[in-house]
Amino acid sequence: MTRDEVLRFLEERQRHWTARDPDGLASQHAVDGTVDSPMFGKLTGREAIAQSYRRLFTAFPDWSMNPEQVIIDGDDVAQPLSATATHVGEFMGFPGTKHRTQIHAVLVMRLSNGLIAHERRIYDFSMLLMQVGVLRAKPGH
Repeated sequence: MTRDEVLRFLEERQRHWTARDPDGLASQHAVDGTVDSPMFGKLTGREAIAQSYRRLFTAFPDWSMNPEQVIIDGDDVAQPLSATATHVGEFMGFPGTKHRTQIHAVLVMRLSNGLIAHERRIYDFSMLLMQVGVLRAKPGH
């Protein structure tokens, strides 16, 4: 894909994020695509990937993703982002807390034939767990 094609692909992806559309997001992954996620583990196949988006939007129904400047190197894409959301539903075995969260992340994608063949989700997971009340932070010394 050219740089412009990748940017259009990511614009479409952002529309799916804004709509909180799990099937639309999953449609941008290869049928046999994979995702490595701290929240959902190793996922293989479009249906498993769609289910991870459904679970995310159930736990955080107002999830709002704000992408930052993307890095494109051929078919490799890194998309830094911040996201805000309210923890409403079950998340990692913990019931909703109504806590408002903010997370910083990078989605690292390998594209193939116009779809995401592999995605690695990297984010400040400890901060997210502190914000929903799973972890407690000690003040710095």
